[in-house]
Amino acid sequence: MAHHHHDHGPTAINRAFGIGVALNLTFVALEAGFGFWANSLALLADAGHNLSDVIGLLLAWGASYLSAREPSQRRTYGLRRSSILAALVNAVLLLIAVGAIVWEALQRFGTPESVSGWTVVGVAAAGVVVNTATAMLFMSGHKDDLNIRGAYLHMAADAAVSAGVVIAGFVIRATGWTWVDPLTSIVIAVVIAVATWGLFRESLDLALDAVPAGIDPAEVEAYLASIPGIASVHHLHVWGMSTSEIALTVHLTKPDGQLDDALLERISKELHERFKISHATIQLEQGIDSPGKLVQLTAEPLAGHDHQSCDHHDH
Repeated sequence: MAHHHHDHGPTAINRAFGIGVALNLTFVALEAGFGFWANSLALLADAGHNLSDVIGLLLAWGASYLSAREPSQRRTYGLRRSSILAALVNAVLLLIAVGAIVWEALQRFGTPESVSGWTVVGVAAAGVVVNTATAMLFMSGHKDDLNIRGAYLHMAADAAVSAGVVIAGFVIRATGWTWVDPLTSIVIAVVIAVATWGLFRESLDLALDAVPAGIDPAEVEAYLASIPGIASVHHLHVWGMSTSEIALTVHLTKPDGQLDDALLERISKELHERFKISHATIQLEQGIDSPGKLVQLTAEPLAGHDHQSCDHHDH
């Protein structure tokens, strides 16, 4: 059976998280320092917001580490699900941040505040650079791993907020329109909310064992039913073991009662190639009165297991 190894993946992701946390902690310290020096409450508040994003990065990093740990007798799937929980928490934190931005913006419409000088614009511009650079570190993995997407969206949202501060700062200094600041905040908040809602919905679905986004269960069933020798498909379940691994269990009726290892290997391979399903457990049954044979196939090895897992059990 063909296995697909990604030994470089965890190393690259750990490096991305390490660089991202270091960059953002440095920026938080500098922003807080300039905030005290310029007597700018806006900079101090943004430093606090960026510190919460560092916590979000650490949360995603920790989940990425835990999900790579080997299974145990007590936790037979390891701690893969921690990546789903981290993605869900990150989505909730982002939505809470959106609510805080909108609330502050509405308060400022009622009592406009003068925007600080070039120090605020300069620090915000630095924030654009730091947050964009951090987001780029997670660019390659954000499409395939929901946990990485959560970290990516956190940094991209911060870059957008900082860019909005820069633009609003220039416009206000040129026109004196203080309402531009809260209006820009609300626009940015709406953009972040739209981007975050998909993350929240998808991570919540994974936490509830829904079929992962991008997989049509009807297509999976149609493929299994089209296999020569298979009379029917039932008890089909597809769910996310983690934010990057998909599992499947299914009962297939095979009237001839023959256990065909080559066929099972081909099914496992094609499930992985067509639907990115990496862990399939297939029960073959001769008919409604057949005791059946249970066959477990793993297209990609679980952590710490580089050998083929194929167990046969007569019930």
